[in-house]
Amino acid sequence: MNNIDRIRQVMPEYKCEAIIIANQINRFFATGFNSSAGVLLVTTSNAWFFIDFRYIEAAEAAIQGAEVVLISKDETVTESVSAVVKKAGIKSLGFEDGSVSYAGHKEWCESFGVEMVPAQKLIDSLRDIKSRADVDKMIKAQRIAEKVFSEILPLISKDMTEKELSAEIVYRSVRNGADDKSFNPIVVSGVNSSRPHGVSGDEKIVNGFLTMDYGAKLDGWCSDTTRTVCVGKPDDEMVRIYDTVLKAQEAGIKAVHGGVKGFDVDNAARTIIEDAGYGEFFGHGFGHSIGLEVHESLKASQLSKDILPTGAVISAEPGIYLPGRYGVRIEDVIYITENGSENITNLPKNLIVL
Repeated sequence: MNNIDRIRQVMPEYKCEAIIIANQINRFFATGFNSSAGVLLVTTSNAWFFIDFRYIEAAEAAIQGAEVVLISKDETVTESVSAVVKKAGIKSLGFEDGSVSYAGHKEWCESFGVEMVPAQKLIDSLRDIKSRADVDKMIKAQRIAEKVFSEILPLISKDMTEKELSAEIVYRSVRNGADDKSFNPIVVSGVNSSRPHGVSGDEKIVNGFLTMDYGAKLDGWCSDTTRTVCVGKPDDEMVRIYDTVLKAQEAGIKAVHGGVKGFDVDNAARTIIEDAGYGEFFGHGFGHSIGLEVHESLKASQLSKDILPTGAVISAEPGIYLPGRYGVRIEDVIYITENGSENITNLPKNLIVL
């Protein structure tokens, strides 16, 4: 079953006769075709992909399961979709309430003249669950990121800036086969490592912890990797903190299985950090789902109400961050199975001292 059929199958649950998909990632999920423009309209029996002249030839060659419609140069995409909506007699139309702007929603309401039904969760719920083939693609992206890690370790020196190391990561990702980066790398050294989402700067790498959080993107699928290494010999507290984060990650991963609450996974890891006396320094969640985007809808955190389904892929990334001193984060990516999980990250987790 292709993803257009999967969408069609669950539309009745959301009380809509059709759904309009405009978000670029969601369009790619549904059709396998990536473009900066386009709109997909799916009904219970038909589907249309509306695209302009720039992409028409490529769309016709790539898309299956939907009729490719060329948007006339004399009309807007909304006008082109509206004509089909009215001809098909659609009365209720689902839309991506998580990404459609207020202005866009208003334009659609005025043009289509149908009931607009929030249906973001319809797409999210389908994207949450990955097939084995999807996961295998993610593993390929992950292996590129791991090769990059092995290549950059010998390059790291105190003559290099955070920005320069970040640039090396991006360059080597593409050179090793990635289509792009999953996100801008986070490379933070010394006191900067206490900032979980610190921005790589012109500061040179110094003695102490060095955190590298980055990902490769391949065929639309993302990887996400974080490793913290130590430049120079760590003191006893640094070793203790690193070991605590590693134990917390292992506890969280051990708690994962299909149907578990995201809160419970986070709590399993958080308890280890709290018991070690560092609870106030773990300020983010244990993990998030990942796939065609590096941050997708599911969360494993203190605030999460999500049930993590079999087939979801999530990050496992607890951390401890001491303001003005340093921080540690260790991140793997895991594929949730019925009775546990498969760790698709294949990197060492012992503290590497450079």
